[in-house]
Amino acid sequence: MASIVPGYEYDIFISYRQKDNKHDGWVTDFVENLKGELESTFKEEISVYFDINPHDGLLETHDVDASLKDKLKCLVFIPIISRTYCDPKSFAWEHEFKAFIEQASQDQFGLKVKLPNGNVANRVLPIRIHDLDVADIKLCESILGGVLRGVELVYKSSGINRPLRSKEDSPGDNLNKTFYRNQINKVALAIKEIILGLQKESVVLVKESAQHREPLEGVYKEEKQREKEKPAKLPKSKRLLGCIVIAILLVIAAIFVYPRIFKRNTLEKLRSSGERISVAVMPFQNMTSDTTWNVWQDGIQDILVTSLSNSEELKVRQTESINTLLLSKGLTNYASMTPSIASSISQKLDASIFIFGSIKQVGATIRINAQLIDSNSDEVFKSFQIDGIAEKILPILDSLALEVKNFLIISNLKKGVSPDDFQLIAGTNSPEAYSLFLLGNNAYNKADYFTAYKMYLQAIAIDSNFNEAALKLSVAYYNEYFYDEAKRWCLRAYEKRDQMPLQLKISTNRIYALLFETQYEEIKYLRQLQEFDDLLPGNYYSLGYAYSQLHQFDNAIPEYEKALKIYNKLDLKPKWVFDYTQLGEAYNKTGQYKKEKKLYKKAEKDFPDNYNLIYRQALLAIVEGDTIKANKYIEKGIRIAKENSWTDPNITAILASGFSEVGKKDKAEEYYRKALSLEPGKPDRLNDLAYFLIDNDRNIPEGLELSDKVLKLSPDNYNYLHTKGWGLYKQGKYQEALEILQKSWELKPIYDHEIYLHIQEVKKAIANQK
Repeated sequence: MASIVPGYEYDIFISYRQKDNKHDGWVTDFVENLKGELESTFKEEISVYFDINPHDGLLETHDVDASLKDKLKCLVFIPIISRTYCDPKSFAWEHEFKAFIEQASQDQFGLKVKLPNGNVANRVLPIRIHDLDVADIKLCESILGGVLRGVELVYKSSGINRPLRSKEDSPGDNLNKTFYRNQINKVALAIKEIILGLQKESVVLVKESAQHREPLEGVYKEEKQREKEKPAKLPKSKRLLGCIVIAILLVIAAIFVYPRIFKRNTLEKLRSSGERISVAVMPFQNMTSDTTWNVWQDGIQDILVTSLSNSEELKVRQTESINTLLLSKGLTNYASMTPSIASSISQKLDASIFIFGSIKQVGATIRINAQLIDSNSDEVFKSFQIDGIAEKILPILDSLALEVKNFLIISNLKKGVSPDDFQLIAGTNSPEAYSLFLLGNNAYNKADYFTAYKMYLQAIAIDSNFNEAALKLSVAYYNEYFYDEAKRWCLRAYEKRDQMPLQLKISTNRIYALLFETQYEEIKYLRQLQEFDDLLPGNYYSLGYAYSQLHQFDNAIPEYEKALKIYNKLDLKPKWVFDYTQLGEAYNKTGQYKKEKKLYKKAEKDFPDNYNLIYRQALLAIVEGDTIKANKYIEKGIRIAKENSWTDPNITAILASGFSEVGKKDKAEEYYRKALSLEPGKPDRLNDLAYFLIDNDRNIPEGLELSDKVLKLSPDNYNYLHTKGWGLYKQGKYQEALEILQKSWELKPIYDHEIYLHIQEVKKAIANQK
């Protein structure tokens, strides 16, 4: 029986070790009970793959059945996690558990799925039947790329640690207080959420596939007549009055007959000025009758920008700046863009040349036209025209990019150049993969990271060597806090960085630094990226944020300010409110309250009723001692937060953090305790109060007591270990503190400057004791 989602072999795959079923048939009993629960949970028939035969090659033997790969093509993978399952030498671990994760990570859905309630879940649903050793937990989590979650069916009492049975003699003696039937129900409901999420995603993907088919599938009308350039006519004079007049006419004739001499001289002046030629590439206009070519309007622009940016002689304005300006002019249909509009945008960006082009159709042939135009005089330096068929669109674009670059940089192409110098600009030979990549970029720019990494995954599934898609996928995962996934895809791109264009290579190095190194290395690469385009505000914002992470607010401020100046120069509203609030926070940290207040007045015009802005305004009012205004902002912020579905505990915790930031410690403690009372069993609430009490020397013993409670719930959480280590330091237990802080440091997903500073402080205290 096939899966309820087309293209999949089964809905559920049960993976286990025969050792866990051989004695009492526990796994068989579990599967039968689960099937019964699924029948009462789903209207449809749910297919379950469960191999009970220990001798057919699918579980314990060394010969991999050829059908296993197809059987692993399932929606949900359920490993029965036991002490024996966590064995890298076992067949189930290597050829089922690891194989599914690798296979699912690259299929149309990816390893993680967005649930109907908005949360995100892993398609691996572990069923734990033993309390595991720390080493086994770490082993599982290293493969899963995250915390080992799932449903526990463990019976635990004094001296007992075994699987929970369907019929227990003394169910009340189970210290975990779980009942078999309830846990089976949890498994079925978890499966239902995952499958509903996948079904919803499947519908979206089918619609997108229908909307973005490969170009030129139908039959098109032929153009009746090809465009021909008509040479300009020379002006005639009826009377020639002397040599001076003749000379003037000769000059005029030369201008009209030999325009390339003058155009070329203009370009040569740019080349010989000692500065890099600045270029703006406009989106290409879809002049066909086929809307599926619309995606290539931005696609051709992106390819040309990437190609030209990989040159030290050129300074290329990036697509973000250009397209944002077009949008600000209300230009959403590129077909209505005129050279005059393109020229004004190019001038705003201080680009001396802009590229203006179109996509046309001549029968079955696709024609790409491009013109290099002087931004000030509007004269055309050079026209390009390349023809081809839709199936070969990327090689066509590569040829165009190469011709444009050669014209701008090289006077005469040298013979015998290695073909390696003409690598594919887009990074893929597949138009379908590149179209998906562009759709992913569109979602990413709207901060819809979940949709973005779905598109990137599909692009990579089509072309596994698409390095740029792998890098962008890494960043999308990073923004969703999936650090393990982000690192995995970053490494995949990083290993091939030497094959990339220069700008992409530097961007790859920057993301690698963000995930594996420190902000110090990230800053170095951001500075290099500025050399490609010094009018891209996002680079300055990222620099400011990197400095802020290092607590270097004096260095952060000029970078944030530069980003806002660029927006102002371009007559654009900043991309998001954080361009204001991050700068405002830096002003606050350095005591520049007047500047902060003035900044927020401008921000109110661009982002009225924005919660993040109101939050910063409330903190500033508290610092200035204006209680009435502060309360007004707080009340307004709470109202807006609730309208956006914020919970009371989250709002309370954020208020606590704010009061702590501006030095109102009594008020902060009141709110931290209130947040904990609203969610008494939540580890983060316990840790928030514990760290506050310890860091501010308010009640270190109570803080450590709370820390011990939270570590019992999650012993390997680096953040909770940091709190415990810092508390021990405050008590003068330096060596013990250092050991725990070092453990926290080893477990941290990315660089944490605060932990680094605390470790240095503890080491200094130990050194002073000697």
